[in-house]
Amino acid sequence: MSFVKISNEILSLNKNSLRTFRLQNILSRNNSYSSTLPDKFYNNEQLEMQRSLKKIIDTDINPFVDEWEAKEQLPTHELFKKLGSAGFLGVNKPIEFGGLGLDYKYHAAVLEEMGTIRCGGVPMAIGVQTDVATPALARFGSDRLKKEFLQPAVQGDAVSCVGVTEPGAGSDVAGIKTRAIKDGDDLVITGEKMWISNGMQADWICLLANTSEGKPHKNKSLICVPMDSKGITRTKLKKLGNHCSDTALIHFDSVRVPYDNIIGDEGSGFLYQMLQFQEERLCLCLLLIKSMDLIISQTIDYTRNRKAFGKSILDNQVVQFKLAELATEVEALRALTYSAVDLHIQGENVTLLASMAKLKAGRLVRQTSDTCLQFWGGMGYSAETDISRYFRDTRLLSIGAGADEIMLQIIAKIAGISA
Repeated sequence: MSFVKISNEILSLNKNSLRTFRLQNILSRNNSYSSTLPDKFYNNEQLEMQRSLKKIIDTDINPFVDEWEAKEQLPTHELFKKLGSAGFLGVNKPIEFGGLGLDYKYHAAVLEEMGTIRCGGVPMAIGVQTDVATPALARFGSDRLKKEFLQPAVQGDAVSCVGVTEPGAGSDVAGIKTRAIKDGDDLVITGEKMWISNGMQADWICLLANTSEGKPHKNKSLICVPMDSKGITRTKLKKLGNHCSDTALIHFDSVRVPYDNIIGDEGSGFLYQMLQFQEERLCLCLLLIKSMDLIISQTIDYTRNRKAFGKSILDNQVVQFKLAELATEVEALRALTYSAVDLHIQGENVTLLASMAKLKAGRLVRQTSDTCLQFWGGMGYSAETDISRYFRDTRLLSIGAGADEIMLQIIAKIAGISA
């Protein structure tokens, strides 16, 4: 049966036929569109790392994405062990704690290749491990904490998560209520954390809590908390998208951990978390740009073969121009992100550029998914297609890691637009 005939008979397809169609479409796509910038931005070693990662993605991840999405469960420990053994969870982490000790550009190359994974939940889970829960620990943590928590995370022997958001405090990090009160040599933790990615399977959490009274920007600390500690309960949350990435509500009821589990200096947690946010925001941008390339490419292939009123959908100039505009916007985002990466490697403060890139990425991915889904028509609305999953998964990007409105506040302040 030809591709065109399948397209024309879409309304009569059953569930199994849809799966076959989608798989055949993915396997036969010829990558109509791809960027040339990565080949010029990354060196040969970094490009080789991407090729090595692609083999793992093609063999051990993408063939199982549908199964994981249906189960709403990622085999995180198994997958992370595979990635950790290959060095992909600690590219820019210290050698003495299991990392490769390479600069951030090598890590950026790896993150960008993660964008070829066929869902948002898997790269999000990986990004939490590499760029959300561990940067502050790697930069400011004691050797004991790095040995106990960072090294297993880098090697894929432990899953980590970060606990910042609460039921009553999302983007307003200063407003968190969770407390960690010193009692002898321990901290006693009480509170709740909400929307915690990797939270159901995590072995430890990088927890932001109030450790003293006083100004909200100076009374918080980041704390490494084992998730098997007495007094911790977890509740799985259901979401619009990113189904295979487990997300939890975590309750802390007088949980005791050693006082020395504080990362760096007590009271510096807010600052550390803000620094950690910048890497998280760069991570999100890097994860998105290649995925947008692929969605545009798939849409070009589909509209070229899908016939309506005697011609292909792609023969309509409005479709050509819309896809050309999207490709242009993605390249602009890629250039902005690459600039931020270069400056970050040089030790520059990239808060402004990272915030701009994150704002742009969240908005552009919504535009890309919505526009491309429209061109897929009824097939795009089917849950069996990649574009449908992409539409659901990527809506989070304008909310997580700081909502668009928070990015605008940051940009306005740093750029001198607001008082």
